[in-house]
Amino acid sequence: MAVTTLDPKTALIVIDLQKGIVAFPTAHPTSEVVRQASLLADAFRGRGLPVVLVNVAGAPPGRTEQPPRVGSFPDGWADLVPELKQQPTDHIVTKRTAGAFVNTDREAWLKGEGVTQVVIVGVATSMGVEATARHARDLGFNVTLAVDAMTDTNLNAYANSIAHVFPSLGETGTTRDILGLLAKGSA
Repeated sequence: MAVTTLDPKTALIVIDLQKGIVAFPTAHPTSEVVRQASLLADAFRGRGLPVVLVNVAGAPPGRTEQPPRVGSFPDGWADLVPELKQQPTDHIVTKRTAGAFVNTDREAWLKGEGVTQVVIVGVATSMGVEATARHARDLGFNVTLAVDAMTDTNLNAYANSIAHVFPSLGETGTTRDILGLLAKGSA
C-alpha cells in the first residue's frame, strides 16, 4: 500500500545512521540513504514535528548463528553522521537491541508528545528498521516506511522486508511522497 496520509502529529524515527554502521557494505549507497533521511529530518523539524535519532551501541546477550560484525566498538563508531544535522530539539536514543522501543522510553515519550504515527528510515532494513516498525505497530502507532531512505547489508533481505513484511506493518512510500504530504499539510 502506498502512503496515503500523515497524522497531524507524526514523528520521524531515524535508525542507526551512525559512522560505524554506514561504513558497512550495503545493497544501496548509504550516502543516498543518509541524504534522503536528512531531507526528511529537515522537513519534519521545519513543521515542528518530532525527530528521533537512534544509534546502536551494543547488542543483547544470547547466542546467534551469525557472529557479531564488531567485537568492540572503536571511538566514534556510534556517533550519528553529521549530515543529519542533529538539533537540540531532536530526541536521541541509544539502543542495545535491534528495535528502538525495547528497553527505551520511546513509547512513553512519543505518546507524551501526542504522536500517533511514525515514519521510519535507516539501516538495516531487515533488522533495526523492521524491528522498530513491528514494535511501533504493536504499540498502536500508524507506521510509514520511506523505502528509499533505508538499506540493508543484504539485497534479498531488503527486498523481502519491502515486498512481504512492510505491507502488513504499515504504508510504504518514497521520501518524495512523504515530503509531498508534509507540503500539503497532511501532517
